[in-house]
Amino acid sequence: MRKNYPSNVSKEQFENIKSILENTKKRTKPRSLDLYEVFCAVLYVLKSGCQWRMLPKDFPKWQIVYYYFQVWSKNNGNEPSVLQLVLKKLVMAFRINNGRKEQTSFCIIDSQSVKNTDTTENKGYDAGKKISGIKRHIAVDSQGLPHAIYITTAEKTDRNSAIIMIENEKENLSAVQKILVDAGYTGEKFASKIKTIINANVEVIKRNELHSFVVLPKRWVVERSFAWLEKCRRLWKNCEKKLNTSLQMVVLAFISILLKRF
Repeated sequence: MRKNYPSNVSKEQFENIKSILENTKKRTKPRSLDLYEVFCAVLYVLKSGCQWRMLPKDFPKWQIVYYYFQVWSKNNGNEPSVLQLVLKKLVMAFRINNGRKEQTSFCIIDSQSVKNTDTTENKGYDAGKKISGIKRHIAVDSQGLPHAIYITTAEKTDRNSAIIMIENEKENLSAVQKILVDAGYTGEKFASKIKTIINANVEVIKRNELHSFVVLPKRWVVERSFAWLEKCRRLWKNCEKKLNTSLQMVVLAFISILLKRF
């Protein structure tokens, strides 16, 4: 019998996403493998930061677990992966349970620079933060729930990356009326571009406009979302070879957080 690892979700929680994960692979015969066990194994890798080959023996074989992760992570062009569809469903369900609309009207955008390991294929250098690696760009609502995630190499500017992220998720962000950003997104060109894409207004909060050192208003929400990701050792550094794999690991982390709230 498999151990109950802290990274696991319950079978009841897994039922919320089981149907989406099952439909990714056409069945020609009854499935002998329990997808719940596979999903928990993927969460174990994410939470512990171990290599795929170092999965405990009470999980399914690592080759099978890795195969399913690849299937769930695959995205063709601008088409979302299975994990991204799962996250979108959970975010909408969580908002409805809290008495909110499915789509948010308010977003906070920020980025996080993360160091690379030697196994990564895509590398860049963030001169401002002196970090060689990647950048995670996210747009969250007032509850810290992600509505858009985008991964780039670290040399990409926050403004240009945010524009691409919003362009990619403009259907999901179509109801947004206001976007809150920090001084790194200052500029009339950025604000006008956002206005053109989703007809939202950009508000920039600058620290030098405050009379004393305090947490920037509402900015702590997106910082808390980044802090949630830090609870997963796999995300402490970027050890993924492909940018898409880095993206799917971030998506998986948010899925794990939301599942445990149901």
